[in-house]
Amino acid sequence: MHVIRTIADFRAARRMLTGTLGLVPTMGYLHEGHLSLARRARAENDHTAAWIFVNPTQFGPHEDFARYPRDEARDTALLAAEGVDLLFMPSADEIYPAGFSTTVDVGGVTERLEGELRPGHFRGVATVVTKFFNIVQPTRAYFGQKDGQQTVVVRRLVRDLDLPVEIVVCPTVREPDGLALSSRNVYLGQAERAAAPVLYRALQAAEALWATGERDAERLRTAMRAVLHTEPLVAADYIGVAHPDTLVECEGRAPGGGALALLAARVGATRLIDNVVLG
Repeated sequence: MHVIRTIADFRAARRMLTGTLGLVPTMGYLHEGHLSLARRARAENDHTAAWIFVNPTQFGPHEDFARYPRDEARDTALLAAEGVDLLFMPSADEIYPAGFSTTVDVGGVTERLEGELRPGHFRGVATVVTKFFNIVQPTRAYFGQKDGQQTVVVRRLVRDLDLPVEIVVCPTVREPDGLALSSRNVYLGQAERAAAPVLYRALQAAEALWATGERDAERLRTAMRAVLHTEPLVAADYIGVAHPDTLVECEGRAPGGGALALLAARVGATRLIDNVVLG
């Protein structure tokens, strides 16, 4: 596996590859969810690349950029073991050099849920994804369903700008008790870790109602809210049942084609997100 730090060196290595290239975008501190993306990318493409970049522009001023977990040596070893060909690990100065002033805004789908609570977050995501797609030139890029709103934003970005990359969204990987794998799970204390699976249980409550034929969005939200309230260490930021393409909150009956049940909650001091596709 070639570990590359500069844009010029990555482009030179990319020119040597023929055939399809699958890309796994990450911020590092890898877990089984990331590695499952690497395996699928390798299975579906002639070559596989990954990036590790903790993107400063998608963190707010009071968020956890400085303490976001990092372990380059461990991450490099894990990706090498998965057969990744190219690993791009640039510095922030390489991606955002002095005088950098261009941003990418995706309208509509970024203004709700995470976007409402974290102003500027998806501008940072869309800008760095556009830049990396331009540098890497992947055939396909692999994202996890756990970051449900992000997948909707990236798909809209690719569609609206006619970017020549296929977005592949892979199932959320979970612990045996249902907690979605996340690099931020390392922040959880023992009691918080025991409480955290309530997020998935809340989503399962919505899934169970949907399976019985329930389509009233507020009843689905109420069921999720009731489950979350059983854990005193958990405080919800939002609970949503939204259209899977626009992320507009469903009022009354959810669309026949399905919906996205999403939530964000603080478990102690740690903020976690999760979602499931209904229908």
